[in-house]
Amino acid sequence: MTKPVAIVSGASSGIGRATALRLARDFSAVVVVARSGDKLREVGQQIEADGATPLVLGLDLATPAAAETVVSATLDRFGRIDALVNVAGAVPGLDLFEMTDAQWDSGIQLKMHGARRLAIRAWDALKASQGAVVFTSGNAAVMPRAGAAAVGAINAAIEALAKAFAERGIADGVQVNCVSPGAIMTGRRLAMLERAAAAKQIDLETTKAGFLKQAGIVRFGTPEEIADLIAFAVSPAARWMTGTVLRMDGGEIRSV
Repeated sequence: MTKPVAIVSGASSGIGRATALRLARDFSAVVVVARSGDKLREVGQQIEADGATPLVLGLDLATPAAAETVVSATLDRFGRIDALVNVAGAVPGLDLFEMTDAQWDSGIQLKMHGARRLAIRAWDALKASQGAVVFTSGNAAVMPRAGAAAVGAINAAIEALAKAFAERGIADGVQVNCVSPGAIMTGRRLAMLERAAAAKQIDLETTKAGFLKQAGIVRFGTPEEIADLIAFAVSPAARWMTGTVLRMDGGEIRSV
């Protein structure tokens, strides 16, 4: 039997990196995609050290042709696709009245259209393998804020997009879910907290504590915790779960 193959976008850092390394335990090959070539090569080396075969593709998924390149390269090298995890997408955390059309378009092109194009292009291979797709969103999808308008709007669109793909997947045998992380301590979040601390002229630990208090949680999550959830979502154990938004946020969202 041919061994399974996973594709992870946004794999150079944060949740994407942690997911690629976690899936290297369960998949014989992991295709990693991101714009940051140097960081991505290091991820590929770690995947190989963990016993899986990497394929490193330094591409910008905001570019329409990138999805074709990713899927063609994967099928040429491995002949199949069993899981697709869409993590790529840094959405600007800017105020509703400050964001330009170009900044809105940048977030939409990478996080939403990049994921949409990749899922569509990989669909036939996923249908053949009866594989799984995971999209990633975030708490802002259900807690939108004026100070980070695009984050909420685009994440909400991702959750709706995942449910639309899931409906098609029921007939085609492709499992589709969305993972929604809460406050995860990534490099991007640390930089955000550092900027907030500098702006308020207070120390970083005080800024972190203030964020946690406001969110009503006791600690930040880790990329590895989200990676474990994604690994479950693409595993045989989760096979009957589809069209679901899986939230892991330390209890920040309390609504039913």
